Amino acid sequence: MTIDIGLPAMLYLPDLVAVALLFAAWFAMGWLTERPPAGRPSVSVLMARFRREWMLHFVTREPRIFDGNILASLREGTAFFASACMIATGGILALIGNTDQLRGLAREFDLARGAAILWEIKLLVTMFFVVTAFLKFVWSHRLFGYCAIMMAAVPNDAADPVARDRALQAADLNITAARSFNAGLRSVYFALGSLGWLAGAWALMAATVLVLFVSWRREFASASRRVILRSLPPPRLPDPATPPVSGPPRPRP
Repeated sequence: MTIDIGLPAMLYLPDLVAVALLFAAWFAMGWLTERPPAGRPSVSVLMARFRREWMLHFVTREPRIFDGNILASLREGTAFFASACMIATGGILALIGNTDQLRGLAREFDLARGAAILWEIKLLVTMFFVVTAFLKFVWSHRLFGYCAIMMAAVPNDAADPVARDRALQAADLNITAARSFNAGLRSVYFALGSLGWLAGAWALMAATVLVLFVSWRREFASASRRVILRSLPPPRLPDPATPPVSGPPRPRP
């Protein structure tokens, strides 16, 4: 069964199903990572708590060079991935402009469908994820910059009444930047998975399932997650949108 899209190429039904599965998996993984079940938080949600605790310790740390170095390394990581995405975008545009070599390679996988427009569509899907990742990394880099300025505005005096509030503001900016960075990484993963379409619809489905499984495992079943959970009191975990309460613990009745 084929569907005519008004172009000099024919998209088969498995192709449409595979692409729909790719985008559905990408969206669902992002939703599940940022809004996980209450009893099974993702690594991203768990790390949000530690980012707030980092900023609360930052208020009393002297000197603050250590914190500045951590933030600088975070910004360097976002800059690196943004640059890599720009290079990848240029490479994809070059392939779209000259699909002859790609069609020659594709004949090894799929002899029946070699129309140039179809291969351009396949590359455009990959390009969508790469460009999305680039935008996420750029925004993350900018937010880490905002966080650095907010950290610089935290008074050196821990007794200052605005010190804790500004530290939590910096923490929220840091968490938002990390969320964009994680979204960029997910887009990179699915960009790699979308390349499976060059080998056919079934290869794209298999690549999507593989990328989905790897992404899920790293967020919900990895060894690093078990390490992070060691210092958290199960089974109740704080709401990632609610800042921790300062002051001494309340006495139990």
